[in-house]
Amino acid sequence: MATREYGQFCGLARAMEMVGERWAVLIVRNLLNGPQRYTDLRRGMPAIPTNILSTRLKQLEEAGLATRRALPHPERAVVYELTDYGRDLEPALIALGRWGARTMTEPRPGEAITAESVAMSFRTTYRHEEARGVTAGFEIRMGEFTIHLQIAHGALTVGLGAHPAPDLVIERLSGHPVRDLMSGSKTPDEVVADGSVRIEGDPVLLGRFAEMFRF
Repeated sequence: MATREYGQFCGLARAMEMVGERWAVLIVRNLLNGPQRYTDLRRGMPAIPTNILSTRLKQLEEAGLATRRALPHPERAVVYELTDYGRDLEPALIALGRWGARTMTEPRPGEAITAESVAMSFRTTYRHEEARGVTAGFEIRMGEFTIHLQIAHGALTVGLGAHPAPDLVIERLSGHPVRDLMSGSKTPDEVVADGSVRIEGDPVLLGRFAEMFRF
């Protein structure tokens, strides 16, 4: 693989040789949500040049972090997905995302908020200690996109799209109620009362959601 080498016998240096090029980590972030087509990846990273996306995907394949496969008929599409080796990066990406989020307040001019970036925020804000013994499914409707969360005995799974059988649906109607809950700036009762959110399912779970996902 044509990549920048650091000339050091160090695990971190080797890791950076594989995912240190610009956009590589964000491609891995997006593929943590499951297989994606080239067009899905482009939509999830609107600013990435097409030639860079193609190059990075090839580099991730050559490094053994990602692979591609053809979907069966009638899809006739090729998807990219992480290998087990690639998925091993998830804890490191969560830690890095949590560290980077310390400097975030409001989006800077021109910054896109994508389904993939919001999905990552659920991973980075998840509090395992608040989810012990919890088994519940959430569907988060954000207007332009939907994200599903599944917690099984404290373990979190995040994906794009609707949940097949959610215990609670949280639908944004106005403002930023999900972010308000996660930041603690509003309580579950307040976001329901002000009409910024609509819920379907067990209302008690809205409080649990605010406890388990917190900036």
